[in-house]
Amino acid sequence: MIRNRKLLIGAIVTAFVLIVFLGSFLFYQFSLRPVASESELVTFEVMEGDSSSSVITRLDEQGIIQNATMAKIYARFQGLHEVKAGSFQLDKSWSTREILRYLNDANHANAHQVTITFREGIWAKDIAAALEEKLDVSADELIALWNDETYLKTLIDKYEFLSDDILNDQVRVALEGYLYPETYAFELDATKEEITETFLNQFEKVYETYKDDLSSSNVSMHDIITMASMVQYEASTTEDMGLVSGVFYNRLAINMHLGSSVTICYALYDEYKTAEDCELNANIDSPYNTYLYAGLPVGPILNPGKDAIMAALHPTENDYYYFMADIYGDGTVYYARTQEEHDANVNKYLR
Repeated sequence: MIRNRKLLIGAIVTAFVLIVFLGSFLFYQFSLRPVASESELVTFEVMEGDSSSSVITRLDEQGIIQNATMAKIYARFQGLHEVKAGSFQLDKSWSTREILRYLNDANHANAHQVTITFREGIWAKDIAAALEEKLDVSADELIALWNDETYLKTLIDKYEFLSDDILNDQVRVALEGYLYPETYAFELDATKEEITETFLNQFEKVYETYKDDLSSSNVSMHDIITMASMVQYEASTTEDMGLVSGVFYNRLAINMHLGSSVTICYALYDEYKTAEDCELNANIDSPYNTYLYAGLPVGPILNPGKDAIMAALHPTENDYYYFMADIYGDGTVYYARTQEEHDANVNKYLR
């Protein structure tokens, strides 16, 4: 009886160990599977001195692999820890095994490319500066090209989303708003035109997803991007982007000045240093000043991302006409229906 009990306990323990082992093995295998079922190319850069561990961590953070811990285990046991420096074209439909082997092969690294990431909300002049730092181009020459009427007209003919609206001689940078923020791989010897059209080609891909929305809207593409640029500057969350966009459209509907301090930041441009500068210069005479001039500013005030564009196309309906962000606290945005409610929010959170 005792012997049978021992045999039973032994069998249960063995079964438990096997189940745990099998579960762990299946999890390990699952964690090495591709993150996408269809091909999705991404550019990934490995810098000189990057360790295998840091590279795997970034692969995980950028959604290129399933699980960093399992990938590190695999790399250790397979000896795949000699990642090569360079710019790599990876595919999210590849397994972790394929990706790590690819990164360990110097033949796949493109030493003639550089990868640069541009954040949402960046100004064109800062894009130009970053490109000058990494490539053999001049920031001043890029800005000049982005304002060159002859070149701009060729772009208007090529890209459906561009219109004569960008030819307004009052704007600072004609292509501001259309230099889509993303991670790009540029050839080291890329020309100014090739660089420019890399941004516009990416914008075109995004534009294709919004064409139906635009066709059912009575707002021009240029106005949508201008609105999106303000929304991007004013709000940091998707929820607030929708609400802020709604506030701006509410104001436009009753011919009320937009009164957005972020347009003052862009009006100040080279003189802009801190957010306080924008609040203190509401009387600056500029076509970007939405305190002085009714309607949208003369053009976009930065390069917005997808969420801001979507908010400009589909604002969250509300009955607010005012908002303010607690810039000295946690950044919470407070909304108000009347000037009195808004003043109370300002006194409570900004003074």
